[in-house]
Amino acid sequence: MEKVWLKTYPEGVPAEIDVDQYSSIGDLFEEGVRKFADREAYTCMGKSITYAELDRLSAAFAAYLQQVIKLPPKARVALMMPNVLQYPVAMFGVLRAGYTVVNVNPLYTPRELEHQLKDSGAETIVIVENFAHTLEQVIGRVPIANVVVTSLGEMLGFPKGMIVDFVVRRIKKMVPAWNLPGAVRMTSALKLGAAERLQPVDVGHEDIAYLQYTGGTTGVAKGAVLTHRNIIANLQQAHAWIGSHVKEGSEIIITALPLYHIFSLTANCLTFFKLGATNVLITNPRDIPGFIKEMGKHRFTVITGVNTLFNALLHNPEFAKLDFSSFKLALGGGMAVQQAVAEKWQAVTGKPLIEAYGLTETSPAATINPLTITAFTHSIGLPISSTEISIRDDEGKEVGIGQPGELCIRGPQVMREYWNRPEETAKVFTSDGFLRTGDIATVDEAGFVRLIDRKKDMILVSGFNVFPNEVEDVVATHSGVLEVAAVGVPDERSGEAVKLFVVRKDPQLTKEAIIAHCRENLTAYKVPHIIEFRDELPKTNVGKVLRRMLRDGKA
Repeated sequence: MEKVWLKTYPEGVPAEIDVDQYSSIGDLFEEGVRKFADREAYTCMGKSITYAELDRLSAAFAAYLQQVIKLPPKARVALMMPNVLQYPVAMFGVLRAGYTVVNVNPLYTPRELEHQLKDSGAETIVIVENFAHTLEQVIGRVPIANVVVTSLGEMLGFPKGMIVDFVVRRIKKMVPAWNLPGAVRMTSALKLGAAERLQPVDVGHEDIAYLQYTGGTTGVAKGAVLTHRNIIANLQQAHAWIGSHVKEGSEIIITALPLYHIFSLTANCLTFFKLGATNVLITNPRDIPGFIKEMGKHRFTVITGVNTLFNALLHNPEFAKLDFSSFKLALGGGMAVQQAVAEKWQAVTGKPLIEAYGLTETSPAATINPLTITAFTHSIGLPISSTEISIRDDEGKEVGIGQPGELCIRGPQVMREYWNRPEETAKVFTSDGFLRTGDIATVDEAGFVRLIDRKKDMILVSGFNVFPNEVEDVVATHSGVLEVAAVGVPDERSGEAVKLFVVRKDPQLTKEAIIAHCRENLTAYKVPHIIEFRDELPKTNVGKVLRRMLRDGKA
């Protein structure tokens, strides 16, 4: 496809990025801790660590892995924790030691954890004690030989750390009993590592930085192999896109999405590390009042999130009382941003909600809206620097401008493969090296990509395609609706029918009112006639609504 998007690029954004500027993430890390040594790098629950302290602590953890437990070259190390200071310390330590990070969702069930640890072959795990009981149930069946355990308060200092741990353990009882013989405390590991010398390692572009698991809601979770080159490319791409709108060494970014998720990992933890920003880590973003209270303590300039997170913030009256005088940028991804949410966000904060698009397999950024937009675009933006897209039909042939088809992506940020799954890898790559996203999209004359829906979520009503995102976007504009999900269900007359799951903001809202609203805004065959009210919708760890669970009756 002709790169029509280049003519629409904001001023100063290059067509190509230099992926060779850094040889590895460790190389980028060394530059960052040198340039921003005295600046706060990460802050959590009132405790901060500077870039210099992050350098020292991550080096100690790296030396622990290398010299104390003597992991072999290219070993995989699993990290299973929420947003706490220990995460960046351990994550950068693993990379600096020449190993591969395996990010693990701490809310995994024993079955899910066992699969990922077996599949990745991780020999070591760093885990917050709240989830140690899950590991205990599978420890005899997985290759884990070394366990490092930490607590939510372990790096918060005295007396705050002790108070946090007392509350979490004794009052809230959030730490189930566990027994993992031989487990080492994080503080002990750091002390042992600090007494050793970190040995330099030769890490290059093709070495694996992360095994990032994906696909758990649609099948067996697969590890996307993300190399140092993939991640460096995406950092360079993101920096090229936002660089003129942010200031090195000055930004404060709110990090509520979990760092173990690719969106927050790359966008917050790494991109803003490169910029010398301070990451404000939110350990429990589900506690919206507590989350907003924490935001109020900082003159934040940037936030990333998903539609449901932004929506939840907007529906708490305390959010609008925050000081937005320093605020510059809100980046939305992970799921479609709804127009009603975007418009309310801009009305409250004074800044547009910039929608971006990516996948775990693309490290993740692939398209982003220009930061110069002044209103919601109904688009996921333009392909970023060094990125090609192709819109293809079911036969793999490229379709024309404005025609819907599967969005395919090629660029230096696209994963190398799925870990140990050559057949799955072959399925997602075209013969000319494009990644098949499974998303239906169009591209217009200016290069803006509009995501219509997930290919597998499309509903077929009497031969007509109905895309859930469109229906949800319309229903979300009703003043009585808090959240909505649309799925297809079997129908004897039309093959499939549209069913809605709705969380009410107005308890008096009726099914009839929703249907009438839809009739005003949707073609007849798109109007849902089956509506189920729920107290909440099932979501992933980052707040993405799980349509499949609703469609299959599993939630």
